[in-house]
This record gives sequence, C-alpha cells and structure tokens, in this order.
Amino acid sequence: MTETFWRVGEVARRSGLSVRTLHHYDDLGLLSPAHRSEAGYRLYSAADVARLQQIMSLRELGLPLEEIRTLLDRPDISPRRVIELHLQQLREQMELQRELCRRLELIAAQLAGAEEVSADELFHTMEVLSNMDRITTYYTPEQLETLAKRRQELGEEEVKRVEAEWPDLIARMRAEMERGTDPADEHVQALARRWRELVEAFTGGDAGIAQSLQTMYRNEPEVAGRFGPDPELFAYVGKAMAAER
Repeated sequence: MTETFWRVGEVARRSGLSVRTLHHYDDLGLLSPAHRSEAGYRLYSAADVARLQQIMSLRELGLPLEEIRTLLDRPDISPRRVIELHLQQLREQMELQRELCRRLELIAAQLAGAEEVSADELFHTMEVLSNMDRITTYYTPEQLETLAKRRQELGEEEVKRVEAEWPDLIARMRAEMERGTDPADEHVQALARRWRELVEAFTGGDAGIAQSLQTMYRNEPEVAGRFGPDPELFAYVGKAMAAER
C-alpha cells in the first residue's frame, strides 16, 4: 500500500495552523517530518499528522512547547492518554461554560423585562469567566484528571455538601485567629482536623493539588478574600496543624 504524504501548505490549511508555526515546530524538534520531496519540501506522514494533533491538544492544556516535546518523548504517554487529558480539561471548561450560560440567560431575561441587573449578578458572571482561566493556570493536566476522578468517587451530593461546609469552617477558624486563640487550643485543634479532612476530600490526599490550591490563593489575594483563606489564615491553620496532638 502506498503511503500518503502531505506538503506543509496542505497540513497548515487543514489543521488551521500557519506554515510559519509548522516550520517553528520543526526547528524545535517538536515535529520534524522525516520525508522530503525531490525539491526539498517537507512531507508529512499520517504518523506526523497524529503527532501534530497531540501537540495541538497539549497546547490547549496550556503546556509550553518544550514541555510538550519532553512529554511526547516519554514512552508512557500514549496518543490515547493525550486525548484523555484534553477531554478532561474540556469537561471542566464545559461545566464553567454551562454556569456562564445560566448567568447570561438570567441577565438577558432581566434586561428583556426592563429589570435592572444587579452589580452582584454582574460580579458573579465575571467570577465565572475568571475561573475558566484559573483552571489551566494553576492545575496541571494530571491534577485536573485526579480532581475529576475524585469528584466521581465522592458523588455530586457529597461534593456539594463539602463545598457548602467550607465557608463556615473558614469563618470559624478566622474568628479564633482574630480572638488570638492559641493554635494548640482544643477547639482550634478540632477545627484543624476537620480542615485537613476537607482538604483530603477535595484532593484525595494529593499534596501537589493542595499546593496548587495554596499557590492560587497566594498569587490571587482577591480570590482568597472571596472564597478562601488569606495568607494570614493559612499561617494560623499551619500552626494549628503543626501543634496537632
């Protein structure tokens, strides 16, 4: 059977990339077609096209090109694994997009009824938009996959219950901190134990995911202020956990 090859211009047209981008991938050693025409033009095989699809999927996950090259050269990363990682990110994005649609539909209905849209509703909508960007900024594809599996294991009802408990636990811990309660106090210790349990429920005990969450709160204080502990509270909780009996 004769093998089919595609010249760089056709690959660019059919993939939606530019010829310049494909040349750049070649220069980096990320996608270097092994075949050339008699005139010296790059010729892409079906295997090259498959690798290009993997590169594009990993780019959608936010990975830099050097990391993609290293990842694709690993024997344990199969084309199926790349697709699964991309699918997981898309599912996370779709859930946020559905939430965004619900909020935009509500705003549209209010405007159609000549109602004034509250600032709170607009802020909530902007919040969802921001969260869509944060997912891929702070969590690796592997961590997103772990989180999705953990969510399935817990079930939606348990996830909602845990999410609903967090604001109360944070508020109670903050109140103890503001009172100046010793982190070794029995009541604070009980709160710290529950804090640890909720973190493990979310992360499945994955220290890397917990660190990514803390990094997000540390780098984006406005997020921590609305949804989670600020650095001062993190430090207080850390002292309580260190003093845990």
